[in-house]
Amino acid sequence: MSEPGQNKKFEQLRHQYPVFTYEEFSWSMKGDTLLFNFHFNLGNRYDFYPGHSIDLKNWSINLPDDEILDNLVFHIGMAELVSYWKAACSPTVLVKPYRLKPAQRTWWKKLYFQGLGEFFHVNKIETNMHDFMSFAFEKNTNPAPGAFSHDLDDTFLIPVGGGKDSVVTLSILGKDTQTSAAMVINQRDATINCIRTAGLNKNTYEVKRTIDPILLDLNEKGFLNGHTPFSSLLAFVSALAAVITGKKHIALSNESSANEATIPGTNINHQYSKSFEFEQDFRSYLYEFISPDINYFSFLRPLNELQIGALFSRNTEYFDVFKSCNVGSKTDTWCCNCPKCLFTFIMLSPFIEKGVMENIFGENLFENEKLEKTLYQLAGLTPEKPFECVGTINEVNSALAHLCKSKTYQPLPVLLKKYKKATSGINFTPLKEQLSYWNGFHSLNPVFEKLLKESLKTVQQDIL
Repeated sequence: MSEPGQNKKFEQLRHQYPVFTYEEFSWSMKGDTLLFNFHFNLGNRYDFYPGHSIDLKNWSINLPDDEILDNLVFHIGMAELVSYWKAACSPTVLVKPYRLKPAQRTWWKKLYFQGLGEFFHVNKIETNMHDFMSFAFEKNTNPAPGAFSHDLDDTFLIPVGGGKDSVVTLSILGKDTQTSAAMVINQRDATINCIRTAGLNKNTYEVKRTIDPILLDLNEKGFLNGHTPFSSLLAFVSALAAVITGKKHIALSNESSANEATIPGTNINHQYSKSFEFEQDFRSYLYEFISPDINYFSFLRPLNELQIGALFSRNTEYFDVFKSCNVGSKTDTWCCNCPKCLFTFIMLSPFIEKGVMENIFGENLFENEKLEKTLYQLAGLTPEKPFECVGTINEVNSALAHLCKSKTYQPLPVLLKKYKKATSGINFTPLKEQLSYWNGFHSLNPVFEKLLKESLKTVQQDIL
């Protein structure tokens, strides 16, 4: 049940701010920089002006015609607006730039609702997909531009986050540094260093995204706040990047594990916009409303996190530069106290020597008793997984059970000892079986599927 106080705030804010408006979008070139900006309004009281800028000096390009850019930038605004809408959850979203078709409205409502599942849960808000919001348009608003055709090369654009997953994709698809390109939103040290290690530092499409400080001020004042589907914004920005760079294939690094709900038995998934369901939805939306020539897919979708850990372990040159910790992202460190750090430590430990792991993280996380609750959450011994980008309960248990039996961790460090006691008598999927996994629900064409299978076969032969 929801707490009455929080639901009351939700209803009060919706009553006080009944309309959220997507006022306009714009784009322009300033020297070698492409700028695009958005104007949102909350209840005729607060105006937000988020923006993006892209340095194009390294690209020999011709911008597409105005209507194509209008289409792409408008849609980025549709993905961006939910971060501002959530402050008051206005029941009506007035879209002024274009009128959406009924199928588009349905698509966006699904994205917003499913992508805000964690937000609604954490804020103890009870609502449903029909009632939480609706779109409105002014009487003479023009329809959104139709899908366009565009000549794109059979080459790769690889979004990079600086963690182990994008490193695996870079190591396989980014080998041809003349034709592949990296893409990043708001670079940090880990992304810069991973891209440099891959040899793509001179072939990087960098987007700088700014958040309007008024939103942060509203958060401080007690307006609603929480997780939004950032990867959906990345998806629409990558579509723009594909058109500008002339690259047909947008190769994400989302694995099958992202499909699992954060709260078992529900549709609440911290990683909804990384799930295969969203990937399919987005591919359909691209085809019908933006461009059928763009191939958006996740290269690692057939794999689980343990297979990715095994593949990553073969790329030793990245050990000192990759980071998967959000807490330590600003300082380019592993905080060693969060679910992401512990999860990454668990996934890599079966494949990387204990001493090397301690060098990567600065300590042995299995000796950190403060992480006991986090360990139990990751292993499914509590009602909820951590609200983080972590793998499945089954994968975690396979890794931990394997480590408890390995000679490397004898005598058992404190967390493994506690885990072994808590799961006594329970049998988990063997590591060998996990490494033989292949998820058939993916969007890889036969060429890419063969390439990934060949890479996976190499590590399976070494480990199994």
